[in-house]
Amino acid sequence: MAKLNKDILLIIFEELQEDSKALFSSLMVNRIWCETAIPVLWRNPWSYSNINYKNKNYLFIIITCYIYDNIKKFITEQGIQLPSGSNQSLIFDYLSFCRSVNVNAINSIISIGSSLPYNQFSMQKEFYSFIMRKCHELKYLDMSSIKHQIFYFPEAKARIESLCELKCDTSIDFSYFYGLSHFCQSIQRLTVDNTYPKPNHGIVKLIEVQKNLKHFEWKDDFDDDYLTEDPYEEIFIALEKKANSLNYLKVFFQYVEGIENTLIQEILPKLSKLKILIIDDYLYFTDKQLEQLKMMIYNELEVINIEFSRLDVMSNIIENNGRYLKKILFKPYNIMDIDLDLDDDFDTNSLKFICKVYENCPSIEYLSLIFPSTEKHFIEFEKLLKICKNLKSLLIVIFNNEEEDTYEDSLKNGKKLLKILTRSAPTNLKEIRLGDEFKFSLKCFRKFLENWRGRNALSIFTIDSIFITEDYIKLIDEYKSDGVIKDFKYAPYSSGLIYYCA
Repeated sequence: MAKLNKDILLIIFEELQEDSKALFSSLMVNRIWCETAIPVLWRNPWSYSNINYKNKNYLFIIITCYIYDNIKKFITEQGIQLPSGSNQSLIFDYLSFCRSVNVNAINSIISIGSSLPYNQFSMQKEFYSFIMRKCHELKYLDMSSIKHQIFYFPEAKARIESLCELKCDTSIDFSYFYGLSHFCQSIQRLTVDNTYPKPNHGIVKLIEVQKNLKHFEWKDDFDDDYLTEDPYEEIFIALEKKANSLNYLKVFFQYVEGIENTLIQEILPKLSKLKILIIDDYLYFTDKQLEQLKMMIYNELEVINIEFSRLDVMSNIIENNGRYLKKILFKPYNIMDIDLDLDDDFDTNSLKFICKVYENCPSIEYLSLIFPSTEKHFIEFEKLLKICKNLKSLLIVIFNNEEEDTYEDSLKNGKKLLKILTRSAPTNLKEIRLGDEFKFSLKCFRKFLENWRGRNALSIFTIDSIFITEDYIKLIDEYKSDGVIKDFKYAPYSSGLIYYCA
């Protein structure tokens, strides 16, 4: 293994580029492994979620090594503590490999030198100055909380005109985005956190000048639920003009009423190239909005996730767009059909939903389901398993309108489910997410796992606390060691564990 040539090693490390532990371990094998892994590790060194950057002195040392001696003298006179290693020569020109800037991570590292805001500001300025000199091209920028207009630094234009991905928030002054819009016109992926609920005309301008915007995310993240101005209209009108390139749209509206009218009735129908559509908010759609959703047609749609919708609406979307759908996701307990105040027939809608999936979605891989525990629903569910051969993951919840399920009912549901899975689960199935309406006796669960031998190792996610009792833990560990179970996780309903992260 240690004798693999650099080309093979590079391919391996490219696959591991998001796994910091594996890359760090690779550095210790030998010099060739280290020389090959370093450029991959430093391509986006600020992105690893398992690293506490504020405690990483070695990163601070590397940053300070790039500072010119005369500037170091000035900095130390200001009371900023530079580490002793900052005068040493670096083995690698680390920042020349860098293709990204994450403002929050960098600020955390720089804060090691001083807790004073002015000192940190000065150090940040120096960092951006030399990264613009050393970085050959900048592909990713997370500029949330940025205070420096980096496009004014020498050589900035040559660095940031290649920017492909940008994450920002609406609290940043609009003039900053005006500056970026002069250079950054090739952004393909734009994520906006709406932290300041007023219009930001700079973001509008930045969207307008993009030549190939493919991916757009918008997330409300503010406390005030009272708006004096509409921060959305201009943004989404600008987005509408990118209909020929936009294929990913994810929006989360927290408190705002009325934006759905503009988005659903005017904007969504025009975004004909969408492959991924995610609408996640706390608001219930009006009947008029739901009727509009029913009529949406996207010839290339692969992923649909609309929260607080109805099953009949989802059925229509599937019928209109199901040919290429790979993921149909939602949180089952949020489906409006289970609100007992509605007149809709949940039994009929849930049965129709299952049918529309197997009739229209030959490519489905990830699927959320909610249905009552009737015989006809289980029959149609088994039919779905037999037809949808590409299915990899299921999220299943049982809901009965008439009365609460007893423990015995849940055991029956669990036994029935395991029998159906044993008989008819497609060979690709490798993950099951379950509500606590399914109960499994130790005997039934062991029999199911025994019958699962020889198939894909199974990952199971559940909110049923019985699985953290001693007997069940022992059984799960036994089949983990045998390779039948790949992963088993329990967490309370409130944790959201069983839900897909779209």
